[in-house]
Amino acid sequence: MRGMAFSPAHITGFFKAELDEKQRPEFQGSLGAGFSIQSGVITTVEIEESDYTDFKIRVTGYQSDNTQVSEFVIREFLKNIKGSYFLSIHHDIKVPVGYGFGCSAAVALSLAFALNQAFGTGFSNEKLGRIAHVAEVSCQTGLGDVLASYHGGFEIRVKGGAPGIGSIKKISTESYSAIMICFAPISTKQFMKERMSSINGLGGKMVNKLVQSEDINEFHDSSVEFANYVNIITPKMKAVIDDLHKNGIKCGVALFGETIFTLVSQDLKDKVLKILEKYNDGIIIKSKIDDLGARLVS
Repeated sequence: MRGMAFSPAHITGFFKAELDEKQRPEFQGSLGAGFSIQSGVITTVEIEESDYTDFKIRVTGYQSDNTQVSEFVIREFLKNIKGSYFLSIHHDIKVPVGYGFGCSAAVALSLAFALNQAFGTGFSNEKLGRIAHVAEVSCQTGLGDVLASYHGGFEIRVKGGAPGIGSIKKISTESYSAIMICFAPISTKQFMKERMSSINGLGGKMVNKLVQSEDINEFHDSSVEFANYVNIITPKMKAVIDDLHKNGIKCGVALFGETIFTLVSQDLKDKVLKILEKYNDGIIIKSKIDDLGARLVS
């Protein structure tokens, strides 16, 4: 029995955490704004009956520093399965891990969808999204990326929580492409421990403003303001931001990674790439916006 699924990677430009330890993880999450891209994670699951239940996880492409989110999803899923099985899990990760691309969310979502197909359990997509979201919150690897990647597109998260609980507002980005340059990773878990309480007021105001304006230029500017406020812009990032701004290009900062992004129209792509290619120690990624969200791969 086999399952195969894809989840887009997701970049958050700014956010407001909604963490209430009295509530269950599926009701925790974040407000914010960001976009999903056509690169992400493809997960393949192969299962066979066995004398005892066990699993093996293999990762190709960009390497993850741990498999805790995958293990959480597997164990959560197996609570609903009778019998004993050996599970072979393969994550093919197409974006750098720890650079603000929501990799753990894409891993969790694609795994939940692939497990559902392999076992033929018939769970609703919302239930699968909820399993992935609970894994992220419980492992402290993210808050809102599952909801965003589940839906795809350029989204404003107007209510936090798992798919089916949280809600989004989509903004059309048909004429835009995303171009990113990545320099170094930042630990989401460490950041969430140290700085969360200081940033919620600003993130909440930015969400409210963007809901009213639906302006992508404002999204870029708010993202840079947010990154400045939380003090994650390194000298290298500032140089890139200043270079883009000097050339009339709006940009933002991926949370959380040493990654600069810009959403640009087709006529500006070559201009942006020419600027970014000067910074040869960075990884440049080009992608269209993924408007479909997490899904099975036929």
